Amino acid sequence: MKKSLLAAVVAAFAVFISETEVILLVSREVPLNHLNCQYLKHIEYGAEDITVLRDGLAFLSTGLKFPGFPLVSEEPGKIYIVDLLHPKPTPVELQIRGNLDLDSFNPHGISVYADDADDSIYLFVVNHPQYKSQVEIFRFVEENTLEHLKTITHPLLHSVNDVVAVGTDSFYATNHASFPSEALHLLVSLLGLPWCDVVYYSPEEVRVAASSIMSANGINISPDRRYIYVSDIMDHDIDVYERQDGEQLVYLKSVGVGSLCDNIEVDHRTGDLWLGCHPNGLKLLKNDPEDPPGSEVIQIKNIHSERPRVSQRYADNGRVIVASSVAAPYEGKLLIGTVFHKALLCDLE
Repeated sequence: MKKSLLAAVVAAFAVFISETEVILLVSREVPLNHLNCQYLKHIEYGAEDITVLRDGLAFLSTGLKFPGFPLVSEEPGKIYIVDLLHPKPTPVELQIRGNLDLDSFNPHGISVYADDADDSIYLFVVNHPQYKSQVEIFRFVEENTLEHLKTITHPLLHSVNDVVAVGTDSFYATNHASFPSEALHLLVSLLGLPWCDVVYYSPEEVRVAASSIMSANGINISPDRRYIYVSDIMDHDIDVYERQDGEQLVYLKSVGVGSLCDNIEVDHRTGDLWLGCHPNGLKLLKNDPEDPPGSEVIQIKNIHSERPRVSQRYADNGRVIVASSVAAPYEGKLLIGTVFHKALLCDLE
């Protein structure tokens, strides 16, 4: 009996190790695939998420402090803006006014909503003060200023990673963890249990809109605002949902990407998806300066067709840029942001 029990434990452990290797892509190496790029000035401590307005103004979320990643700066996080139509695009820090504790500001995923009624621009920011999860809503009121409007917390928003705004005070948010404890969630993920979800928030109701996700990370919306895209980073795919009446999300399909893809940006002209990805999850967790985490940018064309085209547009071994988390295109340019490193501005044409 003891031998049988020991054999079962050994077999279970072997399966666990094998599953872990598959999920983290521990043996994956990607050849270099560089573009003509330059570092963005002033961005030294990551630009975890980036989103671009139709007029070329890009918002950058910087300075994220997150369990498991190196603490590269004691300074609070910041939001920058950069005009991609300027001959020499240079990030400018946005000043924040209103009732928000800036000393504990720790921005993560971001989303912009343009209100057609009065052309107001609203910026939604996932914030982790003291490693908690909440969503801040700002109004972009002047060239270099954000006005803080409100802070949103809710028990369902327990491990928020990213957000996509669908109104002036409503949004979908991803919970990247099934439990607030990162260690417990990592165990659940490595066991292959799809217990993460997407939450819909409005002042009238808060509810789970999609579930059975391994680890819900980036989220975004199609240009016609009909579809929602979610990056299941641990399952190496992008999930596609259709918005229906009452903000119900109906699952349509998943598209495999073969990498640990973080945030999603959508080209407003073509509808193509652009993904900032981590080629090897073990290197990301180890963060060895002698063998740094690499970076990868993946593009998905025609995601709603029977044969979406998935292609790699950039790859680096960590010597140029470490741990890419987002790739935002605009008119032949591409911004590549990272979790805790620098950011690149590249030419696509």
